[in-house]
Amino acid sequence: MRQDFEPPRAIREWEWKYHHMGIPTQEKKADEKYIPHLKFYVSGFDQSPYGIEWMRFEPDSPIHILIQSKPHVAFEVEDLDYELANRDFEVITWPNAPSDGVRVAMIVHNGAPIELIEFKKS
Repeated sequence: MRQDFEPPRAIREWEWKYHHMGIPTQEKKADEKYIPHLKFYVSGFDQSPYGIEWMRFEPDSPIHILIQSKPHVAFEVEDLDYELANRDFEVITWPNAPSDGVRVAMIVHNGAPIELIEFKKS
């Protein structure tokens, strides 16, 4: 049983690092960046000291409806393929590249979407 003062298992044992929190919105935000192949806009991440990222989706976005409707937390992982192969996750979005040098996958836990993000090391 996890104690109040202990970090979650993903951080404590699996050594994942908090990266950001994605929050869906219908509101157009300043400085939105459009990701055309996924049909959604992101904003705020580069300005937030807490890693808050706003996401606004086109009606025909291929992004899973759970991600479009619920906030998610994102963790940086060293090896995305390892994490998906060696843990018992319900995967709702298999690995893909939203931008150069970045791979992500989405899992769900207790109804909450969780993003796993891997950065290509140069």
